[in-house]
Amino acid sequence: APPRRPLRRALSNSPRPRSSAAATAVASSSAVNSILLRSLKEHYLEVSKMTPPPKISPPKPYTIVKGALDQTSGPVLRRSYGEAGEEISISVARLSNIMPPGADSDSDGSDGAGGVSGSISQLFLHVDISRPESSKSLQFLCGLYPDAVGIHSVCLRSKTAASGAVAVAAATKGGGEYQGRIFQELDEKVRDAFHFYIEARGINEKLFPFLQAWLYVKDHRNLIRWFKSVGAVISEPKPE
Repeated sequence: APPRRPLRRALSNSPRPRSSAAATAVASSSAVNSILLRSLKEHYLEVSKMTPPPKISPPKPYTIVKGALDQTSGPVLRRSYGEAGEEISISVARLSNIMPPGADSDSDGSDGAGGVSGSISQLFLHVDISRPESSKSLQFLCGLYPDAVGIHSVCLRSKTAASGAVAVAAATKGGGEYQGRIFQELDEKVRDAFHFYIEARGINEKLFPFLQAWLYVKDHRNLIRWFKSVGAVISEPKPE
């Protein structure tokens, strides 16, 4: 039989495609990470240089909830109202992030704009109104515009129930205790009376300048944190 030594030598000198491919993949991944980190840094620096809006105070007697900017959700403004000692709290978000297109038909204050430029002029309010002796709170979901406020829904909820705009929005879609009729299906006089009710408590377009500026600052802070967090994850060394 012919000797097999040359064959073994040939095999030992042949390239190792798997190792080479793995090395190429690592180098490619590292290059992609570098490109992404550089892009994140550029955008982070760009966002950091953005000029914040002028400092605006909320209309009196509303006061800013301490630490609201650092919370994921929750009320931004609070006030007391009337001899009964009503407690009113207001949370805010971009309307386009909460309500589907066309859901703001109750108000004529929308210019119909879409995207970021449109949503910054359309805010979503979650208003909670309660009395100390009551186990229930009256909650409104509203669209707030530079020149108007429109009610999307009204519901009565237990104070011990989950709070927040998302919980209220879920409640209006059904389930749990009876929440009343869809707001648009109520008699026009009843709808007008509800609008007078919230306007008497200072829930109107005068809130818009402050809440718009507050939301801008909060979004800006969140974006800065996001750039930092994503960059930290991508640049983390892999465990050996």
